[in-house]
Amino acid sequence: MRITKKTILNIILFAFILSFFVTPLGDYSKVILNKIFSFSPSVTEETSRNQISDYDWRLKDENWNIFNFKKSKGKVVFINFWASWVLPCEAELQSIQKMYEQYKGKVDFYIITNEEREPVEAFMAEHNLTFPVTYLFIGEKMPFEAINIKAPSSYLIDKKGNIIISKKGIADWDNSKIFNLLDDLISK
Repeated sequence: MRITKKTILNIILFAFILSFFVTPLGDYSKVILNKIFSFSPSVTEETSRNQISDYDWRLKDENWNIFNFKKSKGKVVFINFWASWVLPCEAELQSIQKMYEQYKGKVDFYIITNEEREPVEAFMAEHNLTFPVTYLFIGEKMPFEAINIKAPSSYLIDKKGNIIISKKGIADWDNSKIFNLLDDLISK
């Protein structure tokens, strides 16, 4: 039995495709593809914006100390719901890290997960992420409809509580469009 070049190429192609499912190469490739195809989120039209009316929301900080979201009333706030095991989250968090480095102290960041501390801390260390992680209390009231939140989901809120951006899915937060918007919101 003679093996042709076409058969060899088909075997190589099949092995390459299979590697996306059974090797770490697949995970890395999927993260890279998610980064490539993530775009800057759209600003919600003024007439369609929702507003946060109740800032009473209990959360836990990275040390698992309980605090209330009320401390961010009157500030520009960025909220992101994520999970370490959701590949699009992994791709998005690098751009959030860069935005955090640019705006820490000027914007309140809530990078929220409902996972346990240990896997989150391991994930953060592995990916060199330094933003503060916030932990969600499952079943607590919150300013968003929990039923509609899937990781990743992000919200940018102005000082008056208007939701300027509501993005379901991955987005690129490290770009001049977002930075200009944040500068504008901070200066108002």
